[in-house]
Amino acid sequence: MAKDYVEPPPAPLFDIAEVTNWSFYRALIAEFIATLLFLYVCVATVIGYKKQVGPCDGVGLLGIAWAFGGMIFILVYCTAGISGGHINPAVTFGLLLARKVSLIRAVAYMVVQCLGAICGVGIVKGIMKHDYNTHGGGANTVAVGYSRGVALGAEIIGTFVLMYTVFSATDAKSKARDSHIPVLAPLPIGFSVFMVHLATIPITGTGINPARSFGAAVIYNDKKAWDDHWIFWVGPFVGALAAYIYHQQVLRAHAAKAALNSYYSEPNLSN
Repeated sequence: MAKDYVEPPPAPLFDIAEVTNWSFYRALIAEFIATLLFLYVCVATVIGYKKQVGPCDGVGLLGIAWAFGGMIFILVYCTAGISGGHINPAVTFGLLLARKVSLIRAVAYMVVQCLGAICGVGIVKGIMKHDYNTHGGGANTVAVGYSRGVALGAEIIGTFVLMYTVFSATDAKSKARDSHIPVLAPLPIGFSVFMVHLATIPITGTGINPARSFGAAVIYNDKKAWDDHWIFWVGPFVGALAAYIYHQQVLRAHAAKAALNSYYSEPNLSN
């Protein structure tokens, strides 16, 4: 039997009071550490795979996809109750559009996510410097044989899949139907990252996370990586916007509901 559910109120756009709370800074620390761990494990997996010489050596592209998806599953599970488990500026942007977080929190999250990514990749370089420099540093670039337009499209669609999953997995109505949804939410989110990597690793190395791409670009600091870098911000942000419009405004029709609620709450002026 489905329970009654209440949509949580939208987060204020500007909430100065939250910067005085320890919970705000605890969330920033959680996002920083989570993004650091995410980039450390995933980029180390990429470099470890590329240094193998035999065609059957290493984890393969499937293993890389599992590393990214598995780490997101683990880290979202660990940090969801502290920071919401964003670990991705595009996810933060999508949740800002949906008014799940304030603008102040969203900007702060994006900053610490990028800093965490830089530190995570920096640790990889410090541990395996020769292999890191030799095998591309885990930086996202457009692969040979693909145009930047194709790469941009891949990033938009990939981030749409991720953000659509985030909205669906954390939907208040779904939580009301099934009490297990909050516990299981990290699983479909991580699995969506895994599936998108399978599709787009051959095209862009898979970004769908501007912090991931930025951290790798900063530490590797290669001209090709910087020339293509805009794709890994524009694509994820456009994908998150598209997912917000589709899930929140089309499927859930939040704008229409708000308009109807406003209409019915107005006093009947004809009486």
